[in-house]
Amino acid sequence: MPTKPTLALVSLGCAKNAADLEVMAGDLLASGYELSPNPDVADVAIVNTCSFIAAAREEAEREILRALELKRRGSYGRVVVAGCYPQRYPKAAAKFPGVDAWQGVPKEWTDGKMPAFRLTGKAFAYLKIAEGCVHRCSYCAIPSIRGRFRSRPADSIIKEAKALLATGCRELNIVAQDPMMYGRDVAGGIGLSGLLRRLDRLRGDFWIRVLYSYPSEIDGDFVSWMLSSKHAVRYVDMPIQHTVPKVLAKMNRRRAIDASLEMPGLLRDVVDGITLRTTVITGFPGETDADFAKLRSDLARMQFDRLGAFAYSPEKGTKAALMSGRPSKAVALLREKAVMDDAAKLWRQKAKALVGKEFKALVVAPGVARMESQAPDVDGVTYLLDTPGARKVSAGEFTTVRLVRAAGFDFEGEVV
Repeated sequence: MPTKPTLALVSLGCAKNAADLEVMAGDLLASGYELSPNPDVADVAIVNTCSFIAAAREEAEREILRALELKRRGSYGRVVVAGCYPQRYPKAAAKFPGVDAWQGVPKEWTDGKMPAFRLTGKAFAYLKIAEGCVHRCSYCAIPSIRGRFRSRPADSIIKEAKALLATGCRELNIVAQDPMMYGRDVAGGIGLSGLLRRLDRLRGDFWIRVLYSYPSEIDGDFVSWMLSSKHAVRYVDMPIQHTVPKVLAKMNRRRAIDASLEMPGLLRDVVDGITLRTTVITGFPGETDADFAKLRSDLARMQFDRLGAFAYSPEKGTKAALMSGRPSKAVALLREKAVMDDAAKLWRQKAKALVGKEFKALVVAPGVARMESQAPDVDGVTYLLDTPGARKVSAGEFTTVRLVRAAGFDFEGEVV
């Protein structure tokens, strides 16, 4: 039986949010808590929330109410609600009587226990390098939640990276609202490419993956690093949001208009074997049938390897929420489905061409691996067939897999 006070964790939202919870949990475990063997029974439960869009808020509210019901039954001693929901709605605690602490997102950098408690397991980790956002996209509430862009000190990042690698971590996933802006808010800052080159000098066999790239900020230094680094994963996630200039202008993404149309082709010309991922928004205010038809046509031409589409969600406090000419929710959802159907059809063609080929892969769990082309959480995985070779590799090890079958957005493969 546990002899220390126990801790239960609920992680909602994005990888940046998960990284925050890992720091909180790491500090608590270092101070004398231990993780509860039963997530529904604990002395303290932390619900780390998201509030980016309506669906995220609804999920947060359901989890808060569920935690409070467990507290009412005596399964939880105290309930802490943290993250974006309390930050965005500081007075909403009154809706949830019984919550013991209502705390928003961290506003200043603090070095917690390193490495922090990892929700991701041994093989990979999220390495958060900045907080906040410099952009003011008209549909996005993140700047009002997370604040201005603040780069994390490089020495702190390197220290955490060393600690992670020492535990057997083999993939560092660089996360921030906009990693490409790293260091630009600091006089004499080394910039993202400088930080990546410092990470490159660390010893060991590991991958470095940069998640999220604002299209117009991908520069020659970053591409040069990707081409020359022995650790770089040739994978770029660059949400273009749309391809029609007038829609991008209403989104207040004017600097990204040309790059959104040109960068995918430029990267493919320069970086052999690169995997490109993007997301788009359907049903944005002012999007006409013709605009949507052009978006579908452009996406068919660009041939992104990974694609997500989201129906526009008007967010209170954003400029877009006050714009006229918004298509109905039903239309936005139909357009989202059309884009995703196109993406699934394209993916089936691309996946078929990959079957039979061999790739380096990182084993992330028993019988499960990810190739360079598969980012955690947002992409599929490669399930390892039960063979003698597969039984010899464990989480945190690299291996070579031969893809034998595509299964939806996943693959099945055999260890070579």
